[in-house]
Amino acid sequence: MGIERVGVIGFGTMGSGITQVCAESGYQVMVSATSEEKVERGLTSIEKSLVKNVEKGKLSPEEKKSILSRIKGTVSAADFSGFSECDLIIEAVTEDLNVKKKVFAVIDTVCPGHTIFATNTSTLSVIDLARVTSRPEKVMGMHFFTPVPIMQLVEIVKTIATSDDTIKVAQKFAKSLGKTSIVAPDIPGLLANRLIASFYLSAIRMVEANVATARDIDTAMRFGYNHPMGPLAVLDLIGLDVFLKAITSIYEGTNDPQYAPPTFLRKMVAGGWLGRKTGKGFHEYK
Repeated sequence: MGIERVGVIGFGTMGSGITQVCAESGYQVMVSATSEEKVERGLTSIEKSLVKNVEKGKLSPEEKKSILSRIKGTVSAADFSGFSECDLIIEAVTEDLNVKKKVFAVIDTVCPGHTIFATNTSTLSVIDLARVTSRPEKVMGMHFFTPVPIMQLVEIVKTIATSDDTIKVAQKFAKSLGKTSIVAPDIPGLLANRLIASFYLSAIRMVEANVATARDIDTAMRFGYNHPMGPLAVLDLIGLDVFLKAITSIYEGTNDPQYAPPTFLRKMVAGGWLGRKTGKGFHEYK
């Protein structure tokens, strides 16, 4: 089957990025948030991103206008009735399994049988979401990386129930967005985050043990290994509260001590040092 209309549920950083790349690739996109304010914030974020591309000569003003015309933002209705014509729905709400389950259970009653459901999670069990629907063979993960318009990878998560046809549709869709996709198993952290988590945790533990400063660690990785950002600056960008929730999920799902959240990270989050969004994390921001 072909994808023409895409639904995105959740209009935060990830949801707005996914919406943008879908609209840029010619898809009609219905996107929802829990309030009018969040809808406007998401649309404004996309427009600012597109304006930058116009200024850089990557888009014409007409192309920008056309992209925005393909996006319809709406406040989430309890029954998600506006998503009934979508061929693919990508869920990008908060990383809470119960919240996600409620979304999947409702859209399953609204959407026709051919609609494919995807979740953007990288830490929660996709099969647990599939179980609340009547179409587990059409449920998968599509984990995009932030910032979505720039990062090229999409992890397509195949559960024990996801059909091969569903994965093929997802791979074709990811390619149409200009992304490179890999098929990942339904495990906490998937592939990329499972690998990088140990790296981030090592950096945190070095600061915790006063082995090195955050600045020196990030400088070492930027100029010694040509990373565009140091690991602690990346965590500040992601949000330390977001990372703590993610790494806790991986730790609880694996019982592997290497993924145990450091006490220092817990204290930073408890103290409101969440990174860029609060002005202070491992580094300070104006």
